Order: sequence, then C-alpha cells, then structure tokens
Amino acid sequence: MSSAEIDRDDTDETRSGAQSRTLVRGLEVLHAISCGHGELADLASILGLTRSTTHRLAATLVDHRYLTFTPRRGYTLGPKLIELGYVAGRQMSLTKAAREHLEILASDTGDTVHLGVLDDRKVLYLDKIPGSRRVEVSSRVGERQPLRSTGLGKALLLDAPAARWREIYEAEHREGRRYPVELAEWLRRMDGYSRAGVALDLEENEDRIRCVAAPIRDVSGKIIAAISLSSAGQYMDDERMARLGADVRATAEAISRAFGWRCPTPAPSSGPAFAHSPPE
Repeated sequence: MSSAEIDRDDTDETRSGAQSRTLVRGLEVLHAISCGHGELADLASILGLTRSTTHRLAATLVDHRYLTFTPRRGYTLGPKLIELGYVAGRQMSLTKAAREHLEILASDTGDTVHLGVLDDRKVLYLDKIPGSRRVEVSSRVGERQPLRSTGLGKALLLDAPAARWREIYEAEHREGRRYPVELAEWLRRMDGYSRAGVALDLEENEDRIRCVAAPIRDVSGKIIAAISLSSAGQYMDDERMARLGADVRATAEAISRAFGWRCPTPAPSSGPAFAHSPPE
C-alpha cells in the first residue's frame, strides 16, 4: 500500500470518528432536552460543551425537525420524533419484541413460558413456548384465564392498590370458581409479590402446575403485559422457584427495555414473594 493510500485511510478514519462523536453529541442534546434542559446556557452546561458548539448542534436538529425553538422558552422536542415514535410503535408488536427473550428463557430452564395481557378482568394468553421437560401445561394461546389464580394474572396486578385486589378476588368468587386460598391470605401474598416484583402460582390454577411470573412495563413504567415460567410441582420446589424469580424478572425487564422502560432503582430482593407456605 502506498503512503498516499495510507494517508487517505487515516483521513477517512479520522473523519468517521469525528462524525460518530457529532452523532453522539446530537443524541445527548436530545436526551438533555427531554429531561427539561431547554435553555441554551443550561444545555451547554449539562453537556459540558461551549455555547457555540451546543447552538450549532441544536440548530441542525431544529433544521431536521427533531427539535423546535421558541424565543424566551428555548428548545423542545420536535415533530419528527413524534413521527418516528408512531412508526416504531407500529413496527414493534409485543409478541415480536418478546419472542426471542422467551425462547431463551424456555431453553435455559427447560420449562414452559407464557406471555399474557390484561383483557377485561381476565388474562389473555398471547404466546406459549413449551419447555423441554415431559410436562403438559394445558394453557392455549388465545384463551382467557382468571387473574387471582394465575401467575400471569397476579403479575399484571402488582401495581394495583389493595382495594383493587380485593375487588378482583371477590368478583371471581361470585363467579363460583373454586379457589383454595382465602381472601386475607391472598391479599397478604399479593403484598409480598408486589414488593418483590415477582408473583407465584402454587398449583392454584391447574393441579400440580406451579409458575413464577413477572410484569413487563412500558416507557412510563406502566404494566402492559406479563410473562410466566411454568412446570410440574416436582420441578418447582420452593427453593428453585426462589432462584427462578430473578431469571423471570430479568427477562421481563429485558423486554420492558425494548419498550423504553428504565429501572429507576435496583431491583428488590425476591425474598418477600416467598413469605408464605405452599397450599396443602
């Protein structure tokens, strides 16, 4: 290779590096403004850049409609981001975003994995990946199951107030479905599940089937779905369920991040979720 070719390659690499840094800085500008730093001086201070550099980056983003500028108000996010958000929302379905994560969880554990959403006081099963064990879990994609007895259903209710939990329990009780857990005990368990971020089904919905479930959240932190890991009781003793709680929660959080969620604090211990005895 000639010296001229080497010099040209070095120049191209230098230019590429500079362009990458500019792109990163532009993204940092967008993030800072999304956090409320719309004034130029404030923006420059937050980013550690000069006012002129910050103004140049922001002006370019305004030209491309990623930002808007209003005198005496400063910069705000622009209409182009709304357009992109709409397109991203159409392109990303829940089942599509979750599928690879669920397949990995099923493969790693050997257990059956479910994905479900809240649907008019029931949990609607959107996806099911059978495990490698010779265990038959009777759930089907498209069916609706009760909330109080399923791991998915309880996970979908983790953010609800106790009054809502009581309302769900009593409504399902009036439907006449047999359930082995009394209201006071169920409320106590739900409180523990809520603090742990993980819910359990201890053979409450299907005989000899246990599961561990966790919620999926969107960018606002709202629960939009839940996943569960299910198997026969012989493979799901209390010790293993406690260990699996961290794996299920981690998978749910990975899916949540695909929808813009960010964990605001370190994940809580799964201990409180197991502060009860299994049903006799």
